[in-house]
Amino acid sequence: MNLSASRLRRAVMGVSDAEATSFSRGDGPVWSHLETAVRTAVGGYHCVLDSSRFEDLVPRLDRTPLELRGYAYEGAAMGLTGLDCFLPGPSRFRAYLRGPGEPHVYMAHIGAGEALARLRRRPERFLARLDDPVLKWLVMDGYGFHEGFFKPARFVARQHVPRHLSPYARRVFDQGVGRSIWFTAGAQVPLMARLVGRFPARRHADLWLGLGVACGYVGGVDRGTIEDLRAAAGAHAARLAVGTAFVAKGRHLAGNPVADTDLACSVLCGGVTSAQAARLVDQAFTDLPAGPVPGYEVLQRRLADSLAERPPRQPADRPAERPAERPSERPDHVPAERPGEAPAKEDVR
Repeated sequence: MNLSASRLRRAVMGVSDAEATSFSRGDGPVWSHLETAVRTAVGGYHCVLDSSRFEDLVPRLDRTPLELRGYAYEGAAMGLTGLDCFLPGPSRFRAYLRGPGEPHVYMAHIGAGEALARLRRRPERFLARLDDPVLKWLVMDGYGFHEGFFKPARFVARQHVPRHLSPYARRVFDQGVGRSIWFTAGAQVPLMARLVGRFPARRHADLWLGLGVACGYVGGVDRGTIEDLRAAAGAHAARLAVGTAFVAKGRHLAGNPVADTDLACSVLCGGVTSAQAARLVDQAFTDLPAGPVPGYEVLQRRLADSLAERPPRQPADRPAERPAERPSERPDHVPAERPGEAPAKEDVR
């Protein structure tokens, strides 16, 4: 490991802890859980800046606790994609997908999208070079997450959509923005619902799907909160279920299932376990047709149909009171741009 090169890369490309956690506005267990997830992803990213050689990188990623390891691999994919944008040679990201990143293929594509957003690269040019016709769309999810998370004033408060995106890419972008709201709103259901409600109605379904992804993968909340989330989604509750089931497959593929995913599947997906939800995703992947409708959209439609066959699970009896997070000073507050970010401008590359 070349220490001078590592220091230079961190100085130029690194993400400070202040920037990574500036979304947090509380000190309760949910905020702490969300901060840990973000710090773990940033840690994986910085591992790549220290050394992108897999023999150095992978042992460091694998020291991450199993339940958090997907975030570390996501961050590593972000770093490798960033290096690909600046340095010549074979694609480090594609080698990662064929090698140590393969079990974490869902999170790896998301990490690549985050790098493209951070470097203001046009993501669909990148998608065109990827092999998987379905999972490549997760790059757009990562792209949307980065913009919603690091630039909430523009992409959440003002609901901006990058003009260079194709119509379907905009939809998956919104799924990533929805996932970012889970973090920036501290998983507080009333605030998440208000933020989604301010977007044009045509964008609500994909934003709610992104919240379902976050609920299923990130978790950090109790059953009552998930039941409140389902109620707040209203007609879009089925989209929550699709997002949660999909990431259940991602966690089982990576070998890092967690109790939070089982809980989310139980509430949102008609009482199934995360393993059962993962099998539904496998079935939805079977013989996806090639055609004008993107395979990722066909997959989500099939998954929605499978989940619709299951009766909605009735809410469990609530405890008398759930501990509340310390509220932010302004409940409707959307943070300004993250420290260190240049003023937003349209990508021209």
